[in-house]
Amino acid sequence: MLQLAHKNLEVYKIALDLVQEVYLLTQKFPKEEQFVLVSQLRRAAISVCSNLAEGSARFSKAEKKRFYEISRSSLVEVDTQFEISLVLEYLQKNEINKLESYLESVFKMMSKMIGNLR
Repeated sequence: MLQLAHKNLEVYKIALDLVQEVYLLTQKFPKEEQFVLVSQLRRAAISVCSNLAEGSARFSKAEKKRFYEISRSSLVEVDTQFEISLVLEYLQKNEINKLESYLESVFKMMSKMIGNLR
């Protein structure tokens, strides 16, 4: 694999942990959600990492900011979908403690990165 700068970022490392946690938690979802909520959650979590990586590879501040904002928006999507999962009782609140920690950390870091590009 390439040795690129984004792989050294703490936010990227936590975002990878987030992806792993999303995959673990969605294994518990009902089979009928496999191609709906599970698929959407996993794609959104992957999008957090992918857009963070792509943004860090851009040269202009405007492009970096755009990809970081997309990454953060995907993170908000994951948060919303897990809230829906709680409402539908696919998971219990105590099962998502680690996930919530990752979401909060990545959101704060991404917001700071975006703010620094203004």
